[in-house]
This record gives sequence, structure tokens and C-alpha cells, in this order.
Amino acid sequence: MLAVTADDRRAAGPVAVLANPVAGRGRHRALLPRVLDGLAAAGHPVELLTAHDPAGAEAACHAAVAAGASALVAVGGDGTVHRALQAVGGTAVPFAPVPVGTGNDFAADAGFPADPLAAVAVIADALRAGRTRGVDLARMTGGDGTDRWYGAVLAAGFDAIVNERANRMRWPRGPRRYDLAILVELARLRPRRYTLRLDGVAHEVDAVLVAVGNGARYGGGMRICPAADLTDGLLDVVVGGRFDRRTLIRVKPRIYAGTHVTHPLASSFRARTVELAAEGITTYADGERSLDLPVRISAVPRAVRLLR
Repeated sequence: MLAVTADDRRAAGPVAVLANPVAGRGRHRALLPRVLDGLAAAGHPVELLTAHDPAGAEAACHAAVAAGASALVAVGGDGTVHRALQAVGGTAVPFAPVPVGTGNDFAADAGFPADPLAAVAVIADALRAGRTRGVDLARMTGGDGTDRWYGAVLAAGFDAIVNERANRMRWPRGPRRYDLAILVELARLRPRRYTLRLDGVAHEVDAVLVAVGNGARYGGGMRICPAADLTDGLLDVVVGGRFDRRTLIRVKPRIYAGTHVTHPLASSFRARTVELAAEGITTYADGERSLDLPVRISAVPRAVRLLR
């Protein structure tokens, strides 16, 4: 009689699917049945996870992995991916994003097609073949010992401050709230003193923007850390120094092409571990509100197995 191993049980488990119904402002909601059918065509049972808020989504992913899911698929944008990564990071459970959000930066950097159904076809083919590709994640630890994974970029400067302002505002609704938050924070713009420790080497910098990238992109295609590579075992750190309002407004559009790093006030670094400290900053990772500074961030090679 053959013994049934834990790996055998997981291989027979369902493909768990986390879907955000409001991703991309609901534009792709009608695609979900076709996504589920496409995944089921790979020959695995498919289980749609139920959640009513981001914390519930994260808990549902953890529960699915603990129950023996053979893979986890996130249907949404970077926020949905971020929740799913908390469950699969550092495990052998394969993962894939189906990009239907307003920002799909991790999926783009990982090489998935921008079209959701094309991405499903890639994922289903990988499921049938049992094919995965290991890529890096970033692991951050807060001052209270809290650990979080992220796949794309940690923002800890002006963009994080704008996000924090927008999240506190009750009016206006929609994208206009973010636009107003930008105007408010531009009026208050000032460099802040950061302490950076890169692989143990300390740097004191005055800056308005600090980003720590596992991947290159954030904010829906802005190449804030243009040289970042998901497979090099390193973090890319981009620092925007003592920019005034006018200069920041001129330079910011260049982030989409990644040419902002050539500005004389910009600096770039690479490290396996980054310790970052400043007063009064709450970070945003993969576009999601995350840990207060100080944080320690480590590149973890091949921390997630992608279905592609």
C-alpha cells in the first residue's frame, strides 16, 4: 500500500481564487465566470474564496493554504496580490495574479499578460504542466516585530504621505480625493531626514521621496525603481533628495519612463537588506497601507513560485 504524502494531498487540493469585485472600479467583474472556467480547464477543482474586506481576504488566503490548496490565484490589482502574498510568501504553494486592477504592477513586472483572459491561459497552461518559476519577494519587519511581504515597491516618501492624506479625507469621493491630497501635500512639501542602512552601511539623507523596490513599478506603471529585477536577490532603493515643489512637479512625469533617476537630486542604491527610519511616516507597500517607520526590509530570493 502506497503512503499518501502531504505533497500528494496538496497536489490534489483545489486552486483557491481570491477575487476583488471592485478591482479596476468593477470594470472586469463580468469576467470572473470566464476566469474560473479557464482555471478549471486545467483539470483542478476551483474554489472561490469569500471575503468582505481586505483583512478578511487575507485571512481567507491563509485558511485556504492551511487547508491544502494546490495553488492560489489573485484576481484583482496590486492590493489583492498583496493580500494573497501574505499567505503564499515563503511557502511552496504556487501563485499567480490575474490583472484586473487599476494598478497591476507586480503582474507586469512578473511577465504576465496585461489582458486578464490571456493571463488565465498562461496560468492554466502552467497548472497543467506543473510548471512554476521562483521570483523574489521583499520581507519587511516593523519596530514592533510585525512581518509583511510585498512584491512590488515600498513607498516611504511623498507618495506615501499623499496616500495617507487621501485615506483620511471623507470628501471628495473617487480619484478627485487623491488629486486634492496631492495639492494639499505639495503645499506642505519639505525634505525629511531619513536614516538608511544598506547592508549595514549607514547613510543620512534629506529627501522628499524614498522607494524600496523588489520590482520596478508602482502606481499603475510608474517605473520608480527602473533597474529592479524580481530575480536578482537585491532591493533597489531610489531617493529623491531636496526637491522643491516646482522641480518635483517637473520630474514626476519622468517616473513612467524611469528617467527620473538621472536627475542630479536623485540617488539609487542596491542592497540585500535595507533599514529605513524617519519621523512620522507610514509606508505603503504594493499600494496598501503598511508599517510605520522604522522598518527593516530584506530581499528573499525565490520566495514565491509563480504559475507561468
